[in-house]
Amino acid sequence: MRIIKVTNVEQFASKILPKQPQNNKAIVESILKDVRKNGDVAIRKYEKKFSKSNISSLRLTQSEIKNAYSKISKTELGALRLAKTRLGKTESIVKSLLKNKIINQDGIKISKKFIAIQSVGCYIPGGLAKYPSSVIMSVVPAKIAGVKRIVVVSPPNSDGKIDPLTIVSADICGASEIYKTGGVQSIAALSFGTKSISKVDKIVGPGGAFVTAAKSMISDKTGIDMLAGPTELGIIADNSANPKFIALDLISQAEHSNDTFCYLITTSENLAKSVNKTVSELIPTIQRGKIAQYSLKNNGFIAICKTDSDMIKLANILAPEHLQIMTKNPESVASKITSSGLVLIGNNTPSSASDYILGSNHILPTNGFGKIRGSLSVLDFIKVNTEIISSKKSLSKVSKYLKVLTDAEGLTNHYEAVRGRLN
Repeated sequence: MRIIKVTNVEQFASKILPKQPQNNKAIVESILKDVRKNGDVAIRKYEKKFSKSNISSLRLTQSEIKNAYSKISKTELGALRLAKTRLGKTESIVKSLLKNKIINQDGIKISKKFIAIQSVGCYIPGGLAKYPSSVIMSVVPAKIAGVKRIVVVSPPNSDGKIDPLTIVSADICGASEIYKTGGVQSIAALSFGTKSISKVDKIVGPGGAFVTAAKSMISDKTGIDMLAGPTELGIIADNSANPKFIALDLISQAEHSNDTFCYLITTSENLAKSVNKTVSELIPTIQRGKIAQYSLKNNGFIAICKTDSDMIKLANILAPEHLQIMTKNPESVASKITSSGLVLIGNNTPSSASDYILGSNHILPTNGFGKIRGSLSVLDFIKVNTEIISSKKSLSKVSKYLKVLTDAEGLTNHYEAVRGRLN
């Protein structure tokens, strides 16, 4: 990894941020248009092209779902259920905070009600990979929020099948429907609707560059959660931290793909050199070492800052998806962090554990969007519904102030609509 001494935090941050890849807009647009026009026929065509599978029926049958249980072990089922339970407890507590309220002002009654979105689509990456954890992270909060129709889509393998762990996860978490399709074509189906797949109100879940581009392009007609890019991990550490822990954590996130953005921010030159040496020693001994090595070498870095405040400032500017704090007083540092998607405090809170089992959600904002939102949660599946009841007497009390504002904006008929009720 590159070791860089930081003299100016803002200048360093502007140069070190990875450039966003081209989204292959033309390709994504053509697939979206094709599915919108030709529906299931287009979906099957693209599944044959990209996953090399011939799909007859897109929707999984109850028999296929039941059969998936026979393909996984009791230990795997137990792990899935534990992850579901732990995340479910967290999300249930968040939902319990959302209480309907009634506000009375001069006889005008405003009701604020928290109601669930009616239908959502959960995109689960797949094909050559298995991501049952992503099923849990997207379906569980939707179910707890009260979403009536939860649709799971995931790309099949070349045999036209979805990984059994993904299927079982979707079933135990409460998915209403599961479909064998992925990529841009599945986003198009969820947004526009086809004969087999009815459209949804919102699409959530992580995906690659093409899926992210597709979500962006359909967001003018269908809601989305966020545009999540490659995994990001930032670590703030001082000379009290264990360099091997840091090296293992950097590698754990860098193994996702060649384009992850993983780095260490420290004030200790000795720690920087020690971590770099440990990473170099570990890489040849691990699985997926080539992926981790490529990512850390090309995208990763170790920044040596002058002061603790510079470390915090840099982390807040970069706004990493995951931020681990491994310092003498980690909670004090954490209190000054404002922009990361998830903050993990102390030497024994690795981001890899939060990806699965700690009870937090691993669907997180990247590309600096941690400055404006946090992880996927029940809040993504709930809207605030507002109802107002006013009386003639109430309108009379506010009419003169209403006239001042409507006159100021030149919208006189707004006032006339009220005055007509008062005469």
